[in-house]
Amino acid sequence: MSIIKAPFGQNKAGQPVSRYTMTNRSGASVSILDYGGIVQSILVPDRDGKLADVALGFDTIDGYLIGHGCMGDTIGRYGNRIAKGQFEIDGVRYQLGCNNGENHLHGGPVGFNQRMWEAEAVEGEGEDSLRLHYVSPDGEMSFPGTLDVTVTFTWNDACDLIIRYQATTDRPTLCNMTNHTYFNLAGQDHGTIRDQVLLIDSDVITPVLDGGLIPTGSYMPVAGTPFDMRDGLLLGDGLDQMADCPQMVYANGYDHNFVLRKGEAMGLAACLWDEESGRVMEVITDQPGVQLYTASQTHLTGGKGGAAYDLYSGLCLETQHFPDSPNNPQFTGTTVLRPGERYDTTTIYAFRVEE
Repeated sequence: MSIIKAPFGQNKAGQPVSRYTMTNRSGASVSILDYGGIVQSILVPDRDGKLADVALGFDTIDGYLIGHGCMGDTIGRYGNRIAKGQFEIDGVRYQLGCNNGENHLHGGPVGFNQRMWEAEAVEGEGEDSLRLHYVSPDGEMSFPGTLDVTVTFTWNDACDLIIRYQATTDRPTLCNMTNHTYFNLAGQDHGTIRDQVLLIDSDVITPVLDGGLIPTGSYMPVAGTPFDMRDGLLLGDGLDQMADCPQMVYANGYDHNFVLRKGEAMGLAACLWDEESGRVMEVITDQPGVQLYTASQTHLTGGKGGAAYDLYSGLCLETQHFPDSPNNPQFTGTTVLRPGERYDTTTIYAFRVEE
């Protein structure tokens, strides 16, 4: 396989940004930026072998330097929301910056998605990797501890995009990283994902209090609701039930955490199908939850090839520990990372074709 490095403009500080493209033997490719660890494109074949870009985004760095809904971004230190930006570790109370109303979201006003990462390209036989490294200093975005982070993107001949997140700290801190790519298996310029079918292997969600989308701390069964995706659900059918589902009204669609039946074992979390193209994407992870977001607040122009991205133009499947976990000790697992421990988690987005 091969990795091609190409210039991709400059960030706001005038630093050069590079795009790294990994191409497999079928011609399918993934492009990653060293700015924000952004997945800029994913070109995969349909049932006739025709390649299309299934990741929403932008052709130049300019689109990523302004509000872009975190399209493709590597998210950290903490993916998803923390209520009022407050949490406690070992009796010490911390106050983070709030960038989503009164709440903290996706690492704060300047999270990992706006940082320059050190990049190392590693070519291999049948797979290539891009290793990104960033050291987040003690106090950055008001998080305690220096967090040393490596995110490795691997692309192979089977069209698996493997993302491995690793981190260590010198003080107890929070760590809950994820990726925020918006997928549309019909192509990034297709329009919406209403005609695609999504399966999520989950019996319950963590319902939210209101439009701030902070969990109540309890669980809500998906049975009998538009959140029941255990056997696959046409997304348009789910979205059409919004008016009768208060949880969806809060989010103007789906923006909820699904509790995975497999727990923290490595296994299937979700599967997305596009019947017209034959493309299928499986999401395999060792995380206990996945946040489904259906671009429910998206109104962007100037996308790749001039595409306009509006409501439901794509969806995110953000593997994670649950939102606001630091304030809900009853939730599965922990998002606290301590000295001597290693945060080490893997998610695979596996692209396939149905005949």
